[in-house]
Amino acid sequence: MSTADRPPVEHCRSMADVRRNIDALDERIVALVAERTAYVAQAARIKQSAGEIVDQACIEFIVNRVRAQARAAGAPEAVLEAAYRAMIAASIDFERGEFQRLRQEA
Repeated sequence: MSTADRPPVEHCRSMADVRRNIDALDERIVALVAERTAYVAQAARIKQSAGEIVDQACIEFIVNRVRAQARAAGAPEAVLEAAYRAMIAASIDFERGEFQRLRQEA
């Protein structure tokens, strides 16, 4: 999404306006992360070995793609990279737990 394609940001006149807008975005972000996590759970089901859970080349591909998307959207690349690296690390922990849980139930 280029800067021309993204919705305009409301001009806030107070911190209440800022908080209201951030809260609305957080609601959308949480829904998207929940959807993303559901796919991570499926990856745990599909992968055959725990060694497949961490794929450093894939992680770097995702981070580089996100940095490029941030750049195109006029967003701070470092912020998006840090957020994604944290989300990926948490997703790996989640996937490890799911992988183990699924094999214990079998």
